[in-house]
Order: sequence, then C-alpha cells, then structure tokens
Amino acid sequence: MLIDFFYHLRAHKLPVSVQEYLTLLEALQARLMPPTVDDFYHLARMTLVKDETLFDRYDQAFAEFHRTLEAALPADKEIPLDWLIKEFQKQLTPEQKAAIDKHGWSKLMELFKERLKEQNERHAGGSKWIGTGGSSPFGHGGYHPEGIRLGGPSAGNRTAVKVWEKREFRDYDDQQELGTRNFKMALRRLRRFAREGAALELDLDHTISSTARNAGFLDLQMIPERHNTVKVLMLLDVGGSMDDHIARVEELFSAARSEFRHLEVYYFHNCPYESLWQRNSRRNAERFDTWDILRKYNDDWRLIIVGDATMSPYELLQPGGSVEHYNKETGAVWLQRLLENWPKAVWLNPEPAAYWEYRQSIAIVQNIMHKRMYSVTVSGLEQAMRQLSK
Repeated sequence: MLIDFFYHLRAHKLPVSVQEYLTLLEALQARLMPPTVDDFYHLARMTLVKDETLFDRYDQAFAEFHRTLEAALPADKEIPLDWLIKEFQKQLTPEQKAAIDKHGWSKLMELFKERLKEQNERHAGGSKWIGTGGSSPFGHGGYHPEGIRLGGPSAGNRTAVKVWEKREFRDYDDQQELGTRNFKMALRRLRRFAREGAALELDLDHTISSTARNAGFLDLQMIPERHNTVKVLMLLDVGGSMDDHIARVEELFSAARSEFRHLEVYYFHNCPYESLWQRNSRRNAERFDTWDILRKYNDDWRLIIVGDATMSPYELLQPGGSVEHYNKETGAVWLQRLLENWPKAVWLNPEPAAYWEYRQSIAIVQNIMHKRMYSVTVSGLEQAMRQLSK
C-alpha cells in the first residue's frame, strides 16, 4: 500500500524521492505517531513534501488516494475488537468507585469459579460477568477496586489482585551512565577496601625507607592491590507498576555495577517468593529456588531489595495471593526469611515518599523491614548505605 502511495504522489507531479520514502518507513517503524489517518497525513507530508507551495497538491493527492482505499474496503467490514473495548471503557466518578464493594480474597475466588461455570458468551460494560470495560471484578479494561484481570490489557487503574495472562518483562540496563554519578557517590559509603591477592602494587613509602637503609641501592617493596570487599545481593522488582520507574532503577543498577566488585542480581515481581530469576527473557525456563539462594550466600552479604512495594495486600498476607501464580506461603513469610538470613538489609523504593502513606502494601513492607525502607534519592541512598555499614 505504501509503495502505491509513493507512486500515486509521483503521478500527481510531487517530487518525492526514494530517500524520503525510506525516511517515512523508518518513522512508521519507530511508531512516532498513533495509527490514525490524520496522523499519517501529517507525518507523510512532513517527510515527503519539501516545498510549502506543494501542500495543496499533496492534499488533493492524499484525498484521492484515501477515497480509493475506502472504495476498495468491503461494505460489511468488521469493527476491530480493541475499538469495542475502548468504547465500553468507563470513566467512573470517585463516588461511583467508592460505591463498588470489595469481596475479600476467599469470596472473590469463589465468585470467579461460579462465573466460569455459568458464563457462555462475551460481555462488555457490565458489573457481574467476566467481560471488558465494566465494573465487574473479572475481566479487563474496566474498574474494580479488587478484581481479577484476564484476557487483555489493564485500563491503568492497577487494582487487580490477580492477573491471568503471559507477561513479558525486560532486564534493567546496567550500562546507563547519564545521571548515575550522584548515585555512585552515595553508594561509595558502603565500600570497604582490603589488600588481598598477589603483591602487584608498588609500596612507595616502604620502598623509600628500605632503599635508604640499603645505602641508596634501590630496594622495591610490593604489596597486594586494594579491593572492595563488600558483597551485595540485589533483588530487583520488575514489571507492572515498576514500569513507571525504569529509568531511575536503571541508573541505580548501573551505579551499583560500577561501585561493587561483588554484586549478584536476581529479579522478582512485586514480592520475592519461592523462586527468583536472573534473565527476564528466560524467567519461565530458568528460575532459581529461593532456598538455594539463601544457602548460597552467607551473612557476609548485604541485601538490597529494590521495588515500589505497591501491590495487593493479599500478595503479602495471603497464601495464593501472588498476582501471577499460586504461592503456598505468603510474601511476608519469604521476606522474613530473607531478613533472618541477611540481617544487614534495606529496601529501596523508587516511588516518591509522599505517596507511601497512601499504599497499604508499603506500610506492611515497612513493618516487615523494621522501617529500613529508603527512597531512591541521593539522600535516601546515603541513609541506606549508612544502615548497611553498621
């Protein structure tokens, strides 16, 4: 279609070059605009038309090409499903949201099983059935203060206590350099140096004194290099609400890679449970048993957990409360085990501290961590590093 569009413009005496056409393709591949006719019109005009005096000719050519496409479409064309979903999405008032009852974990699961047995057709915009765009606790694209999301994307409310879908996460980039300098300076408060290994470094002071005692004959004295001996185990929350904090966490991760010689990193989602992983692209195939990790790293290691602690309270307090799988033991139990194994531990939260008091899950994690939660700011990192240095 785009090749036809290119030749159509050339047929209308518009001097469109192959290089400009390739630029248009690159812009479309980069998704610089929403997929609408109006946005494509402006993007194509910006990349293909070099002279403002040719805008009228371009408008006429574009309108003719658009009419040709419309005529070629079948009369009974199907409306895309995502259009229907958007149509049914509701913008509820705060009063309407407050009027929607929470069911609690046990009743929510019972109701979900009942709906699965009873429902045999698609629903949208309702308050009971599994559907889209409504206020039912089951489905997607709508709102409920305590529901189960399945079959599609979130409407952005982030109130689901369970999610049934395959979710893909991306590893944090540890090579980010811009904006990491202040984080590096704060993390350096934790570094401790010791001389270890072979004697590879010149000891200037002892060389001078030894040479003087040796009647001026040079007597080189060597000592082992100084190495940072601090060992850090870092657990990173990824996906979901953490997508809002990717840039800041990548800066922190990059600074930690630079400052700590002994750094081991694992990922989790919302709360650490019975398994962790090191590569998000392989998280379903390559998982590490948390018990094995507890045994692998002794109490010489410092534990740093990075996450916004923003989740359903059920994920921390209820067996089976994990948003992605059935966990036999609660998140609170696993967090307590981590703290018992690594007494020197802190939680770094990229969520602005002003919002913490409005998140019930953050208060629960704060209590489990014995108030050792710090913001991902320079001052917050300095406080955390002082805590880990004790």
